[in-house]
Amino acid sequence: MFFELRQYHVRPGQRESWVKCMEEEIIPFQVKMGMVVLGSFVGEEDESIYVWIRRFESEAERKRLYDVVYQSDFVSRAFASAPAFSSASASSR
Repeated sequence: MFFELRQYHVRPGQRESWVKCMEEEIIPFQVKMGMVVLGSFVGEEDESIYVWIRRFESEAERKRLYDVVYQSDFVSRAFASAPAFSSASASSR
């Protein structure tokens, strides 16, 4: 089992719309597709930071779920309609 921590930098003044998109659209869709989302957080001192954590049982499961989720039309449309997004980084442990 391992965890993936994803950190996004949101454009200035767009945090509320980004969090709303993540909490109401992206996360529910990913959970419905089988992802395990352990939590999501906003930066306390830096308003541009948004972090979420996912758990995978194996690398094979991560790859399978990535294929299911990120090759879907839903995710393409959701990210295209979320102009608050700036950049992301991820690390797995």
